Parts: sequence; structure tokens; C-alpha cells
Amino acid sequence: MKITWLGTAAFAIESGKEKILFDPYLQMRGGENFVSFDDLLEYETIFVTHCHFDHLMYVPELLEEGEATVFCTEQCCRTMEKFTDQTDRMVCVRPGNEILLGGVQVDVLKGKHIEFQYSHFSDSLSLSRLVRYARNLPSLVWANRSFKEAGEIVSYRIRAEEKEILLLGSLALDRDEVYPEGVDILILPWQGNNDLVACAREVLGRIRPKSILLSHFDNAFPPLSRHMDLKPLRTLLDEEFPEIRAVLPTAFRPLEF
Repeated sequence: MKITWLGTAAFAIESGKEKILFDPYLQMRGGENFVSFDDLLEYETIFVTHCHFDHLMYVPELLEEGEATVFCTEQCCRTMEKFTDQTDRMVCVRPGNEILLGGVQVDVLKGKHIEFQYSHFSDSLSLSRLVRYARNLPSLVWANRSFKEAGEIVSYRIRAEEKEILLLGSLALDRDEVYPEGVDILILPWQGNNDLVACAREVLGRIRPKSILLSHFDNAFPPLSRHMDLKPLRTLLDEEFPEIRAVLPTAFRPLEF
């Protein structure tokens, strides 16, 4: 099995003949990890965790230009219907659904979005960054208005080649969902508020993964985003979860598991 981080929250998982894309996004001007639209077109199966622009915005265009089938929440389906007529290749999923793709099984679980703290974003908005990335601001305003989570978010449990992966779209867990414990890989976003350590502590304490693969820690849509400091996470792991192996991916470089 190969797992490739494509920047932001985007991952590609390859197993056998299956090539599956999760939460694709093309970064804005000034982003640190650029993937081309043509690179995303090669995937025929796409899963989306929720409707925020940095997870969904380019999926309607991928439906228009490619042949992909998209699995996503009902809110995401409704949002995409505003931008594309290719509704026959949208599959609305809900927690409890199981999707079998060749030798890969994807189970849909309830998710939860991290509680936004606007101070987290305001910390990125220095005058110099506002001036430097001013051309991104109109697109960011439009995207935030057009792509709303609306309380619908899912997580995906992926099983293939005797490996088990839990992919989170945000750094939080639903209180009532039963998540798998001891998964081989937990894909862990590191972005969203100023108390990420507390959020990660809760997630890691419930899941107890063998390893974590970080996502969403990069500067993808400046000036609202920034490259996140990973030192607090390293300290948390060293002091409270020394048994968990952390993997910091390099964009576009496949990892074999």
C-alpha cells in the first residue's frame, strides 16, 4: 500500500489497482505545496470528509473535466449541485455506509470539526502578510461563503492489505461514535485553533494508534493559513504517548506501508 500526501488535507491511497483520492485541493498563490489540476484528474475515486473550501472547492471541476466518482456527505452533494450538472457520479454517504472498491474497504464514520478559534487565523494576519497575499483575499471571502460545513462531517476507516487507516478531516472526534482503536495509521490534521495539543490529546487517547501521519499543517491559503509549529505535538507525544510513531510526510513523495 502506498500513501501520498498532496498538501493540505489531500491524500492518495494506492492498493492493487485502486487509486483513491481524499479531500483534494489546489493551493492558493503563496501556498507551499502545489499539485496540478491534471495530477488530480488521474483519480477515478474521490472521497470528501466535509464541505469546507479546502476540501471540496475543486471537486465539481474534477467531475466536469474527469471521470471520477465522488463519495461525500449530503451537504457536499447539495453544494456541488450549484457548480456542476454531473450529479450521476456523486454518491451521498452517511455514517454506517460501507464501500468496497476492489480490495479496499472504506467505512463511513461520524466525524466532528474542530472548534474554530478566530484568534488562530488572526495570528496569521500581519500587515505584511495581508499586503503580500492581498490578491487571495477576494477568493477566500467567496470560498468561505460558498462552501459551508453545516455540521456534516465524516471520517473514513480504510482497510486494505491487512492494514487499517483512520482518516480524519479535522482534529476532533464525535462523542457518540465508536471509532476503531489501535489502527495502524491515524491521519491527523494539525490546524484550526490555538489549543491543538488539547484536541490531539483527546483524539490520541481514544484511538491509541500505532502511528500518526500528519496532514493540514502547511501554509495552503495565505494569508489565512500558515505553516504550523509541530514542536507542541512532538512534546505531547514524547511525554504522554511515547509508543505512537509520528510520520511527517513530504508532499508528493509516496510512503509505503
